[in-house]
Amino acid sequence: MRRPLKAGIIGATGYVGQRFVTLLARHPWFQISAVAASARSAGKTYQEAVSGRWKMEVDIPESVSGLTVLSTEALEDWIESVDFVFCAVDMDKKSIRILEERIARLETPVVSNNSAHRWTPDVPMIIPEVNPEHAALIDLQRSRLGTRRGFIVVKPNCSIQSYVPVLTPLLDFEPQQIIVATYQAISGAGKTFADWPEMEQNLIPYIGGEEAKSEEEPLKVWGTVGNSGIIPSSQPVISAQCYRVAVQEGHTAAVSVRFARKPDRTEILERWAAYRGLPQQAKLPSAPDPFLIYMHDENRPQPKLDSMAGQGMAVTIGRLREDNVMDWKMACLSHNTIRGAAGGAVLTAELLAHQGYLTAR
Repeated sequence: MRRPLKAGIIGATGYVGQRFVTLLARHPWFQISAVAASARSAGKTYQEAVSGRWKMEVDIPESVSGLTVLSTEALEDWIESVDFVFCAVDMDKKSIRILEERIARLETPVVSNNSAHRWTPDVPMIIPEVNPEHAALIDLQRSRLGTRRGFIVVKPNCSIQSYVPVLTPLLDFEPQQIIVATYQAISGAGKTFADWPEMEQNLIPYIGGEEAKSEEEPLKVWGTVGNSGIIPSSQPVISAQCYRVAVQEGHTAAVSVRFARKPDRTEILERWAAYRGLPQQAKLPSAPDPFLIYMHDENRPQPKLDSMAGQGMAVTIGRLREDNVMDWKMACLSHNTIRGAAGGAVLTAELLAHQGYLTAR
């Protein structure tokens, strides 16, 4: 790249927006050139806008603290100052769809952390190591939107990124049924324990919408590119239960799988150890290598010890053992606000730049 691409962050004051700020502050390919939020924050410096609600474990980067927060309602005033945007807004889905398409039609690519466009047929929903070929939908989407360079790409739900990458190297053994229980950190709700003291020493057996996302989104990620969008995979059938647990960062998944052709333990471990997706092969800046890490200690993985593996971008696995009902069961863990949210979106942007979809204006 001749110069860093100029990135905007829309929803920059929220939990995931703050995570974007920390990850992009010293990024070799992307430079934070604009931060935007609601009218409540617009006009303030970024430091003023997040005063009293900065949730990250590191200080606000100096390169961002003095930036003036721009308004999402006045996109036309500033959008041409950036090459693309990351979007992580707290709005209803209809409003998000309208906002993101408005940005794309202003010839500005959108890499979205939001769920609003995940089932729009011509919007790619990408885990970079799993389905980078889905970026081919961008040309179809541009035709619909009437754009030359604007488009929308989304990342999947944070919870599925703990186990979909783990099962991807095993797809040729034809998984038929998956039963998964996810144990999801409170940061997935944009909270800390200071915000949500009711979660201390607690578990809530319901997260609105999460079970449907966990059962349906993997089938789009594992789907194929068709003439009018992604054709979701018909297999495997997934049954999910999602729990909110007293953990700050890190989503854990307990997974049981039945295969059409049951692999043996050695085959599974060898597949995981050898798996390197396009981001690893291309040595993208945020790509962890290794991506999938098997831990032989029976007490691992643990969110407190392992969610930051690969700087929060790797997926850790443990407790692979035969299942009395299914074929195999295992525990999987990923960092939900890095790999599952902002970091996954940054890696997706790196992938799109590598593929030639993200360019300077």
